[in-house]
Amino acid sequence: MIDPSRQRRIVGQALFVALFLAILFWRLLPLAPGRIGWPGPDLALCLALVWVLRRPEQVPVLTIAVLFLIEDILLMRPMGLGAAMAVIGTEAARKREQRWRELPFMVEWLRVAMLLALMMVANRILLAMFFLPLPPLGQVILQSLATIAAYPLVAALAGRVLGLPRGRAERDTRYR
Repeated sequence: MIDPSRQRRIVGQALFVALFLAILFWRLLPLAPGRIGWPGPDLALCLALVWVLRRPEQVPVLTIAVLFLIEDILLMRPMGLGAAMAVIGTEAARKREQRWRELPFMVEWLRVAMLLALMMVANRILLAMFFLPLPPLGQVILQSLATIAAYPLVAALAGRVLGLPRGRAERDTRYR
C-alpha cells in the first residue's frame, strides 16, 4: 500500500498536469480565427505560481520545465525561453514560500506581481539580446497586467475548488 502523503503528492501532481494541459488545450482552440483581440492572462503561469506557493512538494521543477517547454513548442514561441522564465520564477517563489505563507494575501499578490513584472522584463531583454522578434510592448504590458489581475481569481479557485489553502494552520488541519 502506498503512503498517504506520497499518494497526495502524486494525485496533486497529476491534477496540476491535467489542469495545465487543459489550459494549454484551451489556448490552442481557434475560438475567434482572424480576430486579434486583447491579450489574455497567462493562466498556466498563474496556476504554477499558486500551486508552488500552496503545495511546493506536489510540483517538482522538472514537471514545470517539461510542461512549459511543451507550451513553448505548441504556441511557437522561442523554444525554452518561456520554460526557463517559468522555472526561474517558480523557483524564486518556492524559495520564499515559507516566508510568504503566513503573510496577508495582498502582500503575496504584490510580490507575485513584482515577480511577474521582472519575468516580463527579463524575457524582453533576452529576446532583444538574441535579436529575436519582439512582440509589441503594449501587448506584453497588457498581458502582464491581465496575468497579475487573474492571480487572485486563480488563487481563490485553487483554495475553494481544488483544496489548496494558504496558511499552515488551514493546511495542517485539513489533512488530519
